[in-house]
This record gives sequence, structure tokens and C-alpha cells, in this order.
Amino acid sequence: MMKRLWTSFFFITTLLLLRVYSHSEYMIGLGSYDITGPAADVNMMGYANMEQVASGIHFRLRARTFIVSEPEGKRVVFVNIDACMASQIVTLKVIERLKARYGDLYTEKNVGISGIHTHAGPGGYLQYVVYIVTSLGFVRQSFDALVDGIEKSIIQAHDNLRPGSVIINKGELLDTGVNRSPSAYLYNPSEERNKYKYNVDKEMTLLKFMDDQWGPVGSFNWFATHGTSMSRTNSLISGDNKGAASRFMEDWFEQNTAESSYSEEFISDVIPRRVSSMIENPLDSHEELLELASYFEAQPGRPVTRISSSARRVRSALRKADRPGFVSAFCQTNCGDVSPNVLGAFCLDTGLPCDFNHSTCGGRNELCYGRGPGYPDEFESTRIIGERQFKKALDLFNKASEQLRGKVDYRQVYVDFSQLNVTLLKKDGNSENVKTCPAAMGFAFAAGTTDGPGAFDFTQGDDKGNAFWRMVRNVLKPPHKKQMDCHYPKPILLDTGEMTKPYDWAPSVLSLQMLRIGQLFILSVPGEFTTMAGRRLRDAVKKQLKSSGNKELSGEIHVVIAGLANGYSQYVTTFEEYQAQRYEGASTLFGPHTLSGYIQEFKKLSKSLFHDRPVQPGPQPPDLLDKQVSFLTPVVMDTTPAGDSFGDVISDVPKNLSLKRGNDLVTVVFQSACPRNDLQTEGTFALVERLERVDKTWIPVYDDDDLCLRFKWSRPKKLSPLSEATVEWRIPESASPGVYRITHFGAAKSLFGSVQHFTGSSSAFVVT
Repeated sequence: MMKRLWTSFFFITTLLLLRVYSHSEYMIGLGSYDITGPAADVNMMGYANMEQVASGIHFRLRARTFIVSEPEGKRVVFVNIDACMASQIVTLKVIERLKARYGDLYTEKNVGISGIHTHAGPGGYLQYVVYIVTSLGFVRQSFDALVDGIEKSIIQAHDNLRPGSVIINKGELLDTGVNRSPSAYLYNPSEERNKYKYNVDKEMTLLKFMDDQWGPVGSFNWFATHGTSMSRTNSLISGDNKGAASRFMEDWFEQNTAESSYSEEFISDVIPRRVSSMIENPLDSHEELLELASYFEAQPGRPVTRISSSARRVRSALRKADRPGFVSAFCQTNCGDVSPNVLGAFCLDTGLPCDFNHSTCGGRNELCYGRGPGYPDEFESTRIIGERQFKKALDLFNKASEQLRGKVDYRQVYVDFSQLNVTLLKKDGNSENVKTCPAAMGFAFAAGTTDGPGAFDFTQGDDKGNAFWRMVRNVLKPPHKKQMDCHYPKPILLDTGEMTKPYDWAPSVLSLQMLRIGQLFILSVPGEFTTMAGRRLRDAVKKQLKSSGNKELSGEIHVVIAGLANGYSQYVTTFEEYQAQRYEGASTLFGPHTLSGYIQEFKKLSKSLFHDRPVQPGPQPPDLLDKQVSFLTPVVMDTTPAGDSFGDVISDVPKNLSLKRGNDLVTVVFQSACPRNDLQTEGTFALVERLERVDKTWIPVYDDDDLCLRFKWSRPKKLSPLSEATVEWRIPESASPGVYRITHFGAAKSLFGSVQHFTGSSSAFVVT
């Protein structure tokens, strides 16, 4: 009897599963994990500014992953990381770990890792010399945070694989990016420019992930704008505008669950409130709140366990164990010449617009800066540009209806761009054979951009260089005539592709990858394509796919570029833009035919994909991890003044403090220790807690992953073992009235190497 019951149960369960699969095109899984690196002492990656050293957190960085698989077939993995760019050595080591765990299920062929291009994350995690000079060499802690977090986000997505579907939508977003090199864009043929309404791409492409049981579980979108809302002087770790948009969308979904009707009116509403800040407080009067707050004085610093900050984290995974957490990623695409500083570029001294052709003020670049919509407040600019992307993504998410259907597939190849033969088709029908060049950077590279100007007497648009800097260059490595001719009209400042001491200065072997989900094709490129370069690549691939004669693609084909993916090799301009030798052209490493090389190789991948033919893997990139050197001073020890403890309050809130919601600021200073001792991964350095009246417990409502809370760390003197943590909370309009306090978590290192975790809290105060 029991055997018959089990047989019936198995049969019914199988039928139900078959029914589910019959309605599901794919298996889908999403994951997210903290990749916030060292929040102290480490130079930030992006602006190449030696003085831009991390000293706190604006909000945390994450790796967000989706996996799409045929029920019993191929699968693809896409990881979006809140980092300046993907790193070749990080990608190689993540793949090594995945192969050790899953065998050949996940490899360099079907796993793509793309960076959002924030310029406010710790550097030192790339393997080539030119990208780690300002970080004083390789920073193992930055590297480990990325490898660990990316791997864990993929594991989460793998473990969450369930029947589901993917829906795509596209729409126009106008006020979120401007062309920062418009004079170079004008070098493109007029007949080509006339095909487009704008000189930057305004289209956002969004994927909506639907779990058959839970409904919406995530969204990923691609839109082109630089991660430079935060300036070159900012020292707080931040995901910039794209990281902010992800935080807004995930928080919105947390409080507007799948059962909600995603109303049109909400899109024009304010950024959503934290769910945990909406606890009702039954207190009747301001006087009662003040009296209650008076009972809670500052808590002296005390030891805690290592997991204490994780347990108090607002967005703890334990609190949503009953359903998958919603994952929303705002990915980067062809952002090479696109700036979020949409008000334009102006001279600091005169307030007048910068020179159009060279982005200079009085012939010099140092005073020419782009202005974001929140100017002069870069934090406000970050919020506004992030909010604009969030609102557009929400609109596309709510209205998405086109379901992706068809094969899941992929192709990947390694290409040596230092000596790639490229065949160009001329207008007269004849062909011409050209080659790419070993990597080199032009003089205009050192001029920087309007998002972050360079120094000295470098200017954008310089196609000649000058004698003094040539002399400096020649001390390092003088380029030979063949190299100079190959890069013409770029005057070479750094011949990085031929510099190999103490190890390679620049990459040569790059990964090109194509991921397919039905009628969507994701082109993973290891660089920053300009607007027109990206358009040419997308159009060439789309044309190649349509000419394949494959009946599967009788409808619309969607092609997106995933920028800064699987490695980094700086910029890719069109041949015409390269002639202008603005920053982007000077940073196109492999010479004027770089884009043509990409187009040629991606057309080959497209062809092999649709004829179901394998591709030769190409030359393997080097693994330089064992050769890395670092000159970053380690943390030796932390101390406090005599009689004080780690976590003690140095500067408390005033007695009987009462603050208003909307814009009031509360600041507390604590005795602290170097954040490099423990990154507080999936935890927090700072916390705002609200008193629950019923049982007098403190409820976490904001942490260092909220844009309204800033954690700042400093030493009174360089290399001093003494340090302080300043926690600033700008009270949002959405905060609930009640009694609050500020708490700090940290970890201190003794002279003998052991680490002690600690916490401390401020006195209570009232918010009305």
C-alpha cells in the first residue's frame, strides 16, 4: 500500500513538474554578494589620481549574477560587478574556482563578468603594471574581495536555479548622459551621423526575470553613461550612479512585492523608503520621545563577535529566507565618450564653457570640469543620475512583455590584438589588409577628460606631443619607428605594449565573448567603446545574424554590448575619431584599426554560433599573479588613547537632541581602527537603529549600504596607529518619527597580529 502511495505521489509530482516546464522557457537563477574592498589607505581605480585614497564608504559594492539555462541544455552566466572594470586575472581565478567546484559546467566560454565603471572603488586588482601604478602595486585584499564575492554570487545563482522566463523591453532615457568628446564624434561621416538623433546612445535595454512560483525575481539592464558622477577627489567607496540605481530598484521591490500593482503613479514618486524604517510608533508626543531618549546614554566600546555587524545588517539574507531576494543590476555598455555630467563642461576660474576642441581653459586642461545635475554636490549628482536610470528601468520593468524564446548558446575566443591581421572592405568593393599594433598610449591620454582632468601641459587633441615629455618617455622605453608608424597619428607617450619590466605593462591577448538567450545577443568586450564604435559593432553583428538565414531569427534581434568585461584594455574609437586624438583616441591601445579588428572577430563568432561550429580558443592570456609586487604599507597595529576603548564615543550627539526629517544631519565620532582589518563583508561599519517601543529593542533601519548614511575614517597623523570613525546620517523624509541612535562596528589589530572586533553606540536622540 505504502509503495503504491509513493508511486502515485511520484507520478503526480512528475506531472506537475512537466507542467511547470511546459510553461517555462528556461531555468533562471540570480545571486548577489558583497564585494566591497578595503575602505582605507588604498588608491581608487579610475581617475589615476595618486591622492584619491579610500577613507570610508558612501555605500557598498556588490556582484550581481544571473544564470539562464535550457532545462536540459546549455547555460550562460552574466555577472555585473560594482567595480571600475573587470580584471583579466580576477576572471581567470574565478573560472579556476568554478571549474574546481562544478567541473566544465562554468568556463571562460559561458561566464561573462562586466564592470559598471565606478571610479570610486579600491584599485590594485588588475594584473598589468600600468593599471596598478597609482595603487602602489597589487592589492591582494581588493583582489580577494572581488574573486570571493563574484564566486559566491554565482554559487547563489546556481543554487537558485528554478523554472522561469526572461522578458525583454527597451526604451529611451534622455537626460542621463552627454558626449564629453563631441568634437571627435563630428569626425565620423555626416551620412552616418545623420542616421542617429543623438550623439550618444539613449536606449536602455532591460531583462525582467520571472520565477514560475515567485514571479519577478530580478532585472538587469544596459545603458551607456560613465561612472563619474563622483569626482576625482572623492574618497568614499561608492557604486556611483549605477550602483545607486541598483540600490533604489532593489529597495523598491522589497517594499513593493510581487503582489503589488506596480502603479504608473509610483514611477514619479520619491525614491522608496526602507521597509524597516516604517515601523509604527505609538508614542503620542514629542515630550514623551525626548524623555524616552534620555534613558539611553552612549554605550562604551566593547568586544563583539566577528558576525555581529552581519547580524545587524539591514538587508540581512536571513530576513528574506522565505523567498529569493530581488536582484537588480544596472550594467555598463558603450560608455566611452558618455559623461553623466549633463550640465556641460566649464572652467573653474571663469565659469565659461571649456574650449570645444580641446576641453581646455586658457590652453590648459586642469580647470575644465564637467558638471553633474546636482552641481556642486557630487553626492546629489550621483543620486539624481541613479534615480533617473532607476525610474526608467522601473517603467520598462512594469511594461515588459516580449518574452525571450529559443536557444541558449555562447562562443568565446582569445585574440592577440597586438598583431591582428584585419581585412577592410573598401567602398569600391576591393579589400585592404591592415594590422593592429602592440599597445601604446598617446600624449592626450595624460590630459584626462572633463570628468577628471589630467595635469601638467597635456591637452586633448594633441597629435604631436612635445620634446620634454618625449625625453621622459624615452627614459622608460623609446618606441621604434614601426610602432610609431602603426599608431599614427597618435604620438606615443607610453609604449606599454613593449614594456615588460618587472612584468607586462599592458594586455595583448583579450577575451571576446558572445552570449545568446533566444533573440538576445550579449557582446562582452574588454574595453570602453565610444558611442559610434558601439553602434558599428552592434550593427555589424546584427547584419551578420540576419544574413545567416536562420528561421529562428525571423523577428527582431536584440544586440547589447557589455562593456569592460572579462578584462580591460582601455578604449575603442572609430577610425575617424582616432584621428582627432582626444582622450579616447589616445587611449585606444592597439591603433587606428582596433574597432575593425573587433568587428571582424565578432562576425566570426556570430557565424560560428549559427552554423553551430566550434571556434579555436586562441592564445591563452598570461597569469601574472605570482609576479605581482606591492608597496602598500600593511596595518601594523591599532591603538587608542590611554583610558579609552575601541568603539568609545569621542563626539556624541547633544543632550535632548531633536531633529527633523528631510535634511537634518546628525554626526557621531568614535574611537576606531583601520577598516582593512576586517572588510565587514555582508555586514556594516555603521548603523542607524530605531527604538522599538514595545520591548525596548533596537531595530536596524539604515546601514553603510544606504546613501543617507556615510561612514568616514581618518587618522590624526599619517601612519599613526590611532584612528577615528565619523558616522554622518542625513535624515531622509521617509524616516519614521521615533528614538534613534548611531552604532559603529570595527576590528582592531594588535601588535602580535590578532584582531579584536568591537562596537559602540551613541546616546539616543529624537527624530520628528
